[in-house]
Amino acid sequence: MTLCPARLEATFSPRPWGSRSLAPYFPQMTRLAEPIGEAWFTGNDSRFANGPFAGRSLGAVWPQMPPEWAGTAIERSRDFPLLIKFIFPEDKLSVQVHPDDEYASANESTARCGKTEMWYAVQARPGAEVLVGLKPSVTRETFAQAIHDGTAEDCLEHVPLQAGESVFVAAGTAHTIGPGLVLCEVQQNSDLTYRVYDYNRRDARGRARELHVQKALDVMRFGKQLAGKTLPVHARRGNIEIDYHAVCEYFATEEWSFASPIETESSKERFALLIFLKGRGEIQWGPERIGYAAGQVWLIPAALGKFGLAPATPTKLLRTFVPDTAALKRELASSGVTESQWLSLVHA
Repeated sequence: MTLCPARLEATFSPRPWGSRSLAPYFPQMTRLAEPIGEAWFTGNDSRFANGPFAGRSLGAVWPQMPPEWAGTAIERSRDFPLLIKFIFPEDKLSVQVHPDDEYASANESTARCGKTEMWYAVQARPGAEVLVGLKPSVTRETFAQAIHDGTAEDCLEHVPLQAGESVFVAAGTAHTIGPGLVLCEVQQNSDLTYRVYDYNRRDARGRARELHVQKALDVMRFGKQLAGKTLPVHARRGNIEIDYHAVCEYFATEEWSFASPIETESSKERFALLIFLKGRGEIQWGPERIGYAAGQVWLIPAALGKFGLAPATPTKLLRTFVPDTAALKRELASSGVTESQWLSLVHA
């Protein structure tokens, strides 16, 4: 089967807190009739735009995807392991929490995994913030009372966010996202969310969204929090400026910036996703080439081998993949990343 970089087309999800314009990433989507909150690139319904799977959905292709594409070390008995989204909030999201794998598998008949995630701020207006993690004094009892009183947001830590910063959100972390941001979210492939407060919003039919207070309290982490802003580690590899943002058992995410052509190589053990945030140019492999642009997500087959990126304008992207943490640690050590820096990246 032909190997080539394959672009995944976005599917769009309406949300009451979303935006009516997704420009400049989706310039055709302006003056929308209803607010769009999320663009999903690797959901089951996302379709391949080119290559041997063109026109087919990721959900249909993934179970039979050859190891030359998926990688020899990647499990395919479950859904595609990573869900990539762009989030466009123009109002606050609900105060919510996601369960871990153990709770999800035991309590949700349609869920195969929980949801650990990270957010990268693609854009941030002045004053933009997220609320992530509970304040140290908050207990299950005080949080339950705050839900009843409509003050759950007051229990969360406020985290100002600027473009280029990222936040790690472990399963079990209470959180919400404020307006004025465009976020790229890298997460486990799960849409399992337990809402505890939704600001008494109503849909067009006057209905409130469902809350899941008891389940949320069951999975929520009190005491020490395992979330917050990441501490990126910077390195340079040839013409690429790299910031390593986060590593956990589910994903590793790097930010690449470059203004001149670069060469790199895939890993036979695992596919990678390139999420283009800025710039345009060409992806080149062998004698072939294809154009890339901001707002696109490309799957790089595991066995593609050597390939290059030739920017027509300065380019910024996120590269994310399911890691072999031991191998990644050795790779970073060869780039001069110290043990203490490595430990700052890893989220257990």
